[in-house]
Amino acid sequence: MTSPHHAHDSLHGLILGDAFGDAWFTASSEPAEELWATRTLRPEPWLWTDDSAMALVLFAHLSNHGQIHPDALAAEFAAEYARDPHRKYGPSMHAVLKRIGAGEDWRTVTTEQFGGQGSYGNGAAMRVAPLGAWFAADLDAAAEQARLSALTTHAHPEAVAGAVAVAVAAALAAAGAAGEAPPRSEFLYEVAARLPDSEVRSLIRVAARFPVGTSVRHAAAVLGSGLRISAPDTVPFALWSAAGHLDDLPEALWQTVGGWGDRDTTCAIAAGVVAARTGTGAVPEGWWQAREPLPESSCWAPVPDRDSE
Repeated sequence: MTSPHHAHDSLHGLILGDAFGDAWFTASSEPAEELWATRTLRPEPWLWTDDSAMALVLFAHLSNHGQIHPDALAAEFAAEYARDPHRKYGPSMHAVLKRIGAGEDWRTVTTEQFGGQGSYGNGAAMRVAPLGAWFAADLDAAAEQARLSALTTHAHPEAVAGAVAVAVAAALAAAGAAGEAPPRSEFLYEVAARLPDSEVRSLIRVAARFPVGTSVRHAAAVLGSGLRISAPDTVPFALWSAAGHLDDLPEALWQTVGGWGDRDTTCAIAAGVVAARTGTGAVPEGWWQAREPLPESSCWAPVPDRDSE
């Protein structure tokens, strides 16, 4: 059994988080931390990035196939990139998606990255929360489908672990939507228990041991918040932030962006996880008006309320 309603909510949360976070890449002369402390919203429009572009492709793929078909998904990522390559894709992804689009086998392309190690960037993790929500009823399926989706662009085990971690977190959030939110540490330990031995898992376990009341500044300093653009440097912080605000999507975004770092991606991940549980009904209307519109598609058009499932 799949959960397209939860996945739809996760997708829209992810895109909002991406655009919200990206708007906080302010000019150096602007007092970003002061604006953040006073909850001053950034000027519109809030533009979404490659995080959202790839999440939209992934959601459409699941809507069409019900599961991941790596050959087709890799081609779909490449086709979307060719259609709109100016969404802040990372340098390695420009090369990967161009080569796949030119007809090279994705397995060869991805495994040749970085001297044969494959990319361990955060690109596979940033887009995957809706997939986790889609498979909320089966955590093993969520993990395996996330692994398959990651390999189409990221061959490094840490990148795969990051994607699995986010998918499992979104699945847990969606599956527990009807009940009380678990404590932050419990949620993070449950995510870590589903991961292979990796730096991502180790840092999520570190995050789970933070005392109640740990500041976002301290969490970002210890875990990293995406400045290295790697899965280990991004996913643990984003999931720590999400796990502490599982019932409050706007607050999750405010707290996550306060880690600075790769703020569009950390906010996309955190919001995708939280929205899988809460939906997006608590988001102020002005935020939707500020967010750049989505391309037209029946895949992510409004769906019936969850109560009608």
